[in-house]
Amino acid sequence: MDDLYLKNGVDAAGNPLEVLIDEGKISVVADKLDKVNAKKVIDLKGESVISAGWIDDHTHCFEDLTLYYDDPDLIGYPMGVTTVIDAGSTGADNIGDFYKRTVQKKTNVYAMINISKTGILAQNELGDMQRIQLSAIQKAIESYPEFIIGLKARISRTVVVNNGLQPLVEAKKIQKALPKRLPLMVHVGSNPPELEDIMAVMTPGDSMTHCFNGKTNGIIDKDKQIKSFVIENYRRGILLDVGHGTDSFNFETAAIAKANGLIPQTLSTDIYHHNREDGPVYNMATCIEKMLFLGYSLAEIIPMITINPAKQYGFSKKGQLVPGNDADITIFKARPYQHTLTDSDGNQKEIETQIVPQYTIISGQVYQLEGKE
Repeated sequence: MDDLYLKNGVDAAGNPLEVLIDEGKISVVADKLDKVNAKKVIDLKGESVISAGWIDDHTHCFEDLTLYYDDPDLIGYPMGVTTVIDAGSTGADNIGDFYKRTVQKKTNVYAMINISKTGILAQNELGDMQRIQLSAIQKAIESYPEFIIGLKARISRTVVVNNGLQPLVEAKKIQKALPKRLPLMVHVGSNPPELEDIMAVMTPGDSMTHCFNGKTNGIIDKDKQIKSFVIENYRRGILLDVGHGTDSFNFETAAIAKANGLIPQTLSTDIYHHNREDGPVYNMATCIEKMLFLGYSLAEIIPMITINPAKQYGFSKKGQLVPGNDADITIFKARPYQHTLTDSDGNQKEIETQIVPQYTIISGQVYQLEGKE
């Protein structure tokens, strides 16, 4: 007898989908199951989408900080997100404290380690090159090998101060020196350094977050065209991460990117308590709605928050609805509802679809959500 039967669901493309879960793992996936014997049945009546658990690969959720912080169990499972990845809030000095905080959380929590040993105690963590220490990063990774799944370098003016590209150059050296390659996420924003120079240092497989910001140092020029070097770097394998955030998502930039075939590999929120409570982020569902407004289909969006981040960060048992994988599942409705979406620059758009998470399932544990009414 299986523990849980998800009955009469559909996938992101609207095709019939049913799932059996047992002992925290997915046991069977099919369009229709017969003669099921399960302890619990959730009948979705053909109205709800079953997807692999949503993975938000850019959050800030170390509660002990004072600049960017939140509770993983406020930005995670209550919002349909089964796994959150903290994007460099902590460095070698404090990532151990962060790990201890996460152990009792219901949401799966992982971390990218900031290349500055202090993490984001202040905005300018890379203003002092002495804070970048390979030995300290190596020691932290050795201590928490399952928790630390990536590297984070914030390369914008207020963070690097007068150090230009040097922190990024050091990040690439660190990445190369580690015995196991960890993916690197690079934050971009105001210049200097210039975006063209940043992307030139990055290598295929590196992820550029805040890719659709509306800043002058962004991906479009004054004539509203994609800068040629951006297209060249995208084609050579630099990955794009949305990283919405308070200041880093612009509808026009994102629309121009889509029209030119620059598709983000991952959709992330860059959420923390302020932009969760006051917007414009609020939650992952709102970010999905913004991608729908841009013309992406659900079938195109869901991989950006499931299989793609799972592959990028080495989650071999997450991101896909296949037997043997962790029973991390998000169940949601896409229902008609006209409302207003706001980007990071205050631009507003009307949309007629609302994404409403109904259930978050983590390792087979079911959390029923109220959703947005």
